[in-house]
Amino acid sequence: MAFDKGCPTAHPWESLQDYHIDEDVGFALPNPLEMLPPDYDSWIFIAKNLPELIKSGQLRAEVEKLPMLSVDDLQGHRAQRLAHLALGYITMAYVWGQGDGDVRKVLPSNIAIPYCRLSEKLGLPPILVYADCVLANWKKKDPDGPLTYENMEILFSFPGGDCSKGFFLVSLLVEIAAASAIKVIPTIFNAVQHQDRDTLQKALLDTASCLHKALEVFHQIHDYVDPKLFFNVLRIYLSGWKGNPQLPDGLLYEGVWDTPRKCAGGSAAQSSIFQCFDVLLGIQQRDSGESAAEFLQDMRTYMPPAHRDFIRSLESGPSVRKFVLSEEDAGLQEAYDKCVNALVSLRSYHLQIVTKYVVIPARQQSKGDKVAEEQGHKGTGGTSLMNFLKSVRSTTMKSLLKEG
Repeated sequence: MAFDKGCPTAHPWESLQDYHIDEDVGFALPNPLEMLPPDYDSWIFIAKNLPELIKSGQLRAEVEKLPMLSVDDLQGHRAQRLAHLALGYITMAYVWGQGDGDVRKVLPSNIAIPYCRLSEKLGLPPILVYADCVLANWKKKDPDGPLTYENMEILFSFPGGDCSKGFFLVSLLVEIAAASAIKVIPTIFNAVQHQDRDTLQKALLDTASCLHKALEVFHQIHDYVDPKLFFNVLRIYLSGWKGNPQLPDGLLYEGVWDTPRKCAGGSAAQSSIFQCFDVLLGIQQRDSGESAAEFLQDMRTYMPPAHRDFIRSLESGPSVRKFVLSEEDAGLQEAYDKCVNALVSLRSYHLQIVTKYVVIPARQQSKGDKVAEEQGHKGTGGTSLMNFLKSVRSTTMKSLLKEG
């Protein structure tokens, strides 16, 4: 759905599918493939058996034995996404090993070359991103069953038992819950264009309701993810090589570049949901401070290009906020504020989760070592986690039309 800047009287939206947005699962990849053509069995085998290979100390040797494969035979978007997911898992496992500080600074060419080539085709960086481990890393147990935790599974896991499943699936279910809100966006823009206050008010209330449902789904993380396992095991494999003291120069992709490259690890900031609704509601995250604004812009480059384009199309659409302010309609302003408050609630809850799953375990592990504790507060994306989240939440709150 692209807003046509050149012709404001034309129908402003095309198909959501043009932006790889699905009616049921939103930004998630619908029905991800589970297998690649037989030539790529060796990639899938390692990705599927990562925990066992890491535990036995065989992972790196198995990766180094892999044949050099071309990605040219990977036809279709879903096959390419599955390959990118598998290579992302393999790369993270190869770099971080058993998570004991024995880090590899060079990714061998037999993985680096196809991984970088495939990343270029997909417009994604050569590291495991949110679009891989959350949006493309799932299947239904019963294909005809519902999109619920009980009826879903992830394709690949890291060490830490069911921690990967809990973390990635709950994140995915939040995305799916928010998908209903994405569907309302065309109605919102059409209502603004036609100055239809009643339709806009109802659409904003629907959006707020969907975002509240996403928050309810977010609560499931406590049921499925153990804080100690997350902090001490899983989080290591989500860490990138940008702003990371263990790889201060980045990672060398052998056979691709002559110097190391710095890539941020997987981060919720790579989800298109929050940025999408910030733009829709006219929440100016550039007011969050230079570092936060820069980080959010940088995180867009870790999203699939079609999702980036969708956010840009929202930026070129009519201003919902300006219209709501200009109308001076109490009901309309209240509906707008309910959407903003829903985002504030999601961001406040995210802060609570980070405190439970990162800040407290970091404090317990560092035992008074302030440097170690501060390092523990860094996000997998490489930013200062709590400062960033508080800054973004504060900017969101300042966007409310009425205080209190």
